[in-house]
Amino acid sequence: MRVTFLGTGTSQGVPVINCDCGVCRSDNEYNRRMRTAVTVNTGTDILLIDTPPDLRTQLLKWPVPRIDAVLYTHSHADHILGVDEIRRFNYLQEQRMDVFAAGDTLDRLRTIFDYAFSEGELNYGIPNLKGHIVDSEFTVGRTVIVPVPLMHGKQQIFGFRIGDFAYCTDVSAIPQNSWNLLDGLEVLVLDALRLREHPTHFSLQQAIETAERIGAGKTWFTHMSHDIDHAKHSKLLPRNMAFAFDGLQLDL
Repeated sequence: MRVTFLGTGTSQGVPVINCDCGVCRSDNEYNRRMRTAVTVNTGTDILLIDTPPDLRTQLLKWPVPRIDAVLYTHSHADHILGVDEIRRFNYLQEQRMDVFAAGDTLDRLRTIFDYAFSEGELNYGIPNLKGHIVDSEFTVGRTVIVPVPLMHGKQQIFGFRIGDFAYCTDVSAIPQNSWNLLDGLEVLVLDALRLREHPTHFSLQQAIETAERIGAGKTWFTHMSHDIDHAKHSKLLPRNMAFAFDGLQLDL
């Protein structure tokens, strides 16, 4: 399995518009973060998790030959507004794109992008999507995917577990019945927004404590704001934890 980080930044990206802080002015490429998403190539299936606004740029830098399905964590703007780029894959693959999401997320997608869920002949001028409600384990091709309920403030969203890999972005708490879904991981990807606490995201310290409890072989932090300096704050991390960066590829 190969996981590619298309983006590791929070909703504003890094650098932030009109910001002259040290991270935004940094020449360290690891401090340049597009909005958060990953591709997961299992060897048989290629999955995209979320469609951020930077998706065109991301897929030009780190291309995939096809996308077999899109998995949505939730419907916030920084995770959905790149959906128009899916139309290229509709054209290349000559079929609708299967998208998997919780019922409320899918309802929101259908409201915002109602034109993308039409039936009949494919229209290559727009994304052509086929929605699937996720409420339990499901498969794409030969890949088994386990949705992991997470709390994003007061909103329940999904992380996803694929084999010994789990992707948990935009999380501020893990419900009691989700902890066992994260047992025995080789790699965990976990939200770590900033140093200070936040109402809808883990702070760095909260993320470290959560990662220690989960006990994955390696934890990579994502969805980081310009409060996180890659070089400086890496020194605060335990041995088996690190900050992800745009373009990072993991082979499991």
